Amino acid sequence: MEIKTKKIIISLVFWASFIGIWQAYSLQVPAYQLPSPGSVATTMLTIFSDVNMSRQIMLSLMHISSAMLIAFILGSCIAVLPSLHPVSLHFVDQRLTPFLNSFSGVGWLFIAILWFGINSFTVIFAVTMVLVPFAIINLRTGLTEMDSEILELGTSLTRKKLKNFFKLVMPMLFPYAFATLRISFGVSWKVVLTAELFGGSGGMGYMLNKARQEFETEIIFAIITYMILFVILSELIVFNLVQKSLDKRYHVQ
Repeated sequence: MEIKTKKIIISLVFWASFIGIWQAYSLQVPAYQLPSPGSVATTMLTIFSDVNMSRQIMLSLMHISSAMLIAFILGSCIAVLPSLHPVSLHFVDQRLTPFLNSFSGVGWLFIAILWFGINSFTVIFAVTMVLVPFAIINLRTGLTEMDSEILELGTSLTRKKLKNFFKLVMPMLFPYAFATLRISFGVSWKVVLTAELFGGSGGMGYMLNKARQEFETEIIFAIITYMILFVILSELIVFNLVQKSLDKRYHVQ
C-alpha cells in the first residue's frame, strides 16, 4: 500500500473516530453544552444561506486581509530601513522589534478601543500591531542571510540599485516574505476573534459574543468549524502549492 493511501486512511479514521466520539458524548449532555455534529452542520448551512450572518464572516475575512496587508507593508518598510540607513540598525533590532514583539495583543486592543471606539478600524489596528513584529523579524532575517557574493556580483554588473533590488534581492527575499504571510494568516485568525469580541461592531467574534449571551452553542461550534475550515483549505489550496513551487525553485529537499 502506498504511503499516500495510508495517510488518507489514517486521516479518515481519525475524523470518523472524532465525529463518532463527539456524537456519542453529545447524547449524554444537554444540547447547550455540546450540540451534535448534525446540529452544527445544519447551523453552518443556515449561516451560509443567511445574508446577514454570511456578511459577518466576510467582514472577518476583510479584517484579516486588511491587517495582513498593512502589517506586511509596514513591517517591510521597517525591515528595510537599516539597509538604507545603517544608523537605525540598533533602534530597529534592539529597541523597536523587542517592544512590538512583547506588547500584548489585548493591550493593543484596549488602546485601540480608547482611541478609535468600537468599530472595524479598531479590529484592524489591533490585529495589525500583533502581526507587524512577525513581518519585521522574518524579513530582517532574510535580509541578513542573503548571499553577499551574489549581491556583490550584481553590483559589479550594474550600478542600478533598483535593478539589483528587483532582480536579486526580491527573489532571495521571497521565501521569507511567503513565510511571513503564512505565519500572519494563522496568527490573525487567533487574534481577530478576540479583537472582534471586545472591540468590533461585527464579524465572527461579534457573532460568538452574541451567541454566548443567548446560549446558542450551535452557532459557536459552527463559527469555530468555519474558522478551522478556512485555515485548512487555505493551507491546502494556496500555501502548500506555493511552498511546493518554492521548494522546487530553491532546491529544498
